[in-house]
Amino acid sequence: MALCGALVGALGYHLATRAAGGGADGVRTVRWVCLAVTALVVPLLVLGFLAGFEVVDAGPMGTPLLIGGALLLAVLARLMYVRSTGADYPLTGERAALGISVAIVVLCSYWAVGGYAQQKGTADAEQLAHHLYRRPAVILDTSERLHLGWEGVRETVLPEVAEGARFRYRYEGLRLLAHSGGRMFLVPRTWTWQSGNGLILPFDATVRVAFHPG
Repeated sequence: MALCGALVGALGYHLATRAAGGGADGVRTVRWVCLAVTALVVPLLVLGFLAGFEVVDAGPMGTPLLIGGALLLAVLARLMYVRSTGADYPLTGERAALGISVAIVVLCSYWAVGGYAQQKGTADAEQLAHHLYRRPAVILDTSERLHLGWEGVRETVLPEVAEGARFRYRYEGLRLLAHSGGRMFLVPRTWTWQSGNGLILPFDATVRVAFHPG
């Protein structure tokens, strides 16, 4: 968003400079465009603040995009207006306001990225829950009882086939969610993204794991 704003600002600066050099008609056109752009700033800011206070539902990215976009339009309109007079932008007394506006636009950009990441993560989790059958099924043997008690997960006590058998309990109905950093992230086959349980185990000799499709 910040890079696109910088690009739009550079184009606006160039077009306003050219229009200002084209005579009174060009200056008049630029000023009318500035007024039209400025007219959008107030409603966008109002919507942004209403979304921030959850008066209106604009989604995770709505508030930063509305507020950041409104400030970006305000800066662009002011830039074009000042350039239409032939002066350099920013004016001496406006540098602090410009710096604050740019800082808020950058902050809104990071805010929007965070909102997008949250929205994307939630969508991915929901998609995974609907297609959990695609993840590898896991049969897990442990030496100690895990006391899971999860729906869809069956616990079986293994027979003592030999003296000193290490693994005593078997758990079926689990799915491998991920494997990272020497650890397994397991979920029950009835897992849901809203309230599902998860189990984290080290992938080492303390457990015995068998994977199978479906």
